[in-house]
Parts: sequence; C-alpha cells; structure tokens
Amino acid sequence: MRALGVVSASAALALSAAGTAAACSISDFSAEAKCVGDKGVITVTDVDPLGVPATVTVFLENNGADVKKIGEKVVKGSREGTTITFEEDWKPNAEYRIHVKADKYVDADIKPNLTTPATACQKQDEGEEESPSPEPTPSETASAPAEESGSPAPSEPESSAPAGTADNVPSPAVGESHLAETGANSNTGLIAGIAGALVLIGGGAVFFGMRRKGAGSGDR
Repeated sequence: MRALGVVSASAALALSAAGTAAACSISDFSAEAKCVGDKGVITVTDVDPLGVPATVTVFLENNGADVKKIGEKVVKGSREGTTITFEEDWKPNAEYRIHVKADKYVDADIKPNLTTPATACQKQDEGEEESPSPEPTPSETASAPAEESGSPAPSEPESSAPAGTADNVPSPAVGESHLAETGANSNTGLIAGIAGALVLIGGGAVFFGMRRKGAGSGDR
C-alpha cells in the first residue's frame, strides 16, 4: 500500500508539472520585425492552446540596457497562434527585448533578443526617379491655344439674300416667261430677217446682171 501511494503521488506530481508546462511557457512566444508598407512593426505571436492571458512588453536595447519602452499589450494565445503588433519604425540591426508575463506560468524574456534586419523599410519614393513628362506633339501644340481660349470658331457668312427681297420682286407673266426663254422678245429675229432679205436682193441683182450681159453678147 505504501508503495502504491508513493507511485500515485509521483504520478500526480508529474501530471501537475506536465499540465503546468502545457498551460503556458516562454517557448509559446516568438517575435519578428517586419515592414508594413514603408513603416516598421514588431510582431509577437502566442501559440498557447489554452489561451492564458499574457502581458507582452517591448523595450529598445542599447549595450544591454533598456533605452525606451516601445509598448505593452495583452495577448491570449491559440493553437493556430495569436499575433499582436507594435508599431515601431525600427532602424537596421537594432536590438529589442521582449518580456512576457503570464500569471504564475511565465515571467521571462524571449531569447535571444530580437535583432532587426540589416535593411530598413523602403520608402515608396526612394530609388524611383520621376519619369519626364512626354513632350507634346506638334498637332497637340497647335490645337492647345484653340482649346484653352474657349472662343468659338468663326461662323461662315450666310449666303442667303436678305429676308423679304424675293417677295418684293414681281413675278413675270406666263407668256413673258416663255418669250424670254425662246428669245422672241429680243431683236435677234428682226436682224436675221433683214440679213436674209439683203442676201436675196444681192443674189437677184447678180443673177439679172449676168443675164443682161449674156443677152448683149448674143446680139453682137
């Protein structure tokens, strides 16, 4: 019976120690320096499956001494991991001490201390030269003043006659319009008739003259 009691006590102590170790330990915590855009941050992740609340404090170190307290936050871990973020525009190769305190389970620093990367977070405008603006083409240059002035283009003069002019002119009669088209109302017909009469008279005079000359020759 005494041996059985000793074994039971030893098992209880072992189970208690195992439960304490599984509940929360410093090995459940990890830290990392990251960049979010052009800003630096420090993240701490807790993978405690029981979710024991823990207070995390971050200090900036210099030659083994705390220079500045960056911040303090409470985290409740999970099996998948719970991450908290401290905004810190860290410098390259800077050193930070992260202390974790969780009730009676943890009161220690994450080892080793966190050392930031050798390259700082890049600014968005660093290393990027502004591209020169393209020069306007001749057509764009020529059209620019017209577009900027905003004045409308000059309109073409109207070719139509003033209003009322057509209405004031009397319309010709039907007969007169036909005569104008054929030319009967002009002197062209009269001149043609006189010319024809003169041609006939001249032709007749020549004809009679030739007959008389022929008759005179026969009498001789």
